[in-house]
Amino acid sequence: MQSLDKFSKQKYLNLETFRRSGVGVKTPVWFVQESGKLYVKTLANSGKVKRIRNNQQVNIVPSKVDGKPIGSWLSGVSGIVHDEILEQRVEQLYNKKYGLLKKLFFRSRPEKDVEYCFLELKPVEDENR
Repeated sequence: MQSLDKFSKQKYLNLETFRRSGVGVKTPVWFVQESGKLYVKTLANSGKVKRIRNNQQVNIVPSKVDGKPIGSWLSGVSGIVHDEILEQRVEQLYNKKYGLLKKLFFRSRPEKDVEYCFLELKPVEDENR
């Protein structure tokens, strides 16, 4: 399995998801790491969630805030987390990693009718691509 060590001290990763046409869409996002997987909190109705529902293949790379890659891309698979205990654990990891910045960011969004979800990202071995 490809190592996620290069993500350990980073604040951002660039997440590439794929449209039905196969065209990749790259998005810099916050993330946390737990048990060999990466997790991203995002709006439940976001484009990346819709793309992942149609195609679970993703590419990931540590990045700067603007999405500029730091290192080489990894192939992976993704999915939406549907485990309440895992969601709570990931939320705790977000609070620890991003602290006040997270509170400010998520409060800046209107509270009414906003639903979030967590994406689970797992690298795949080269021979499984």
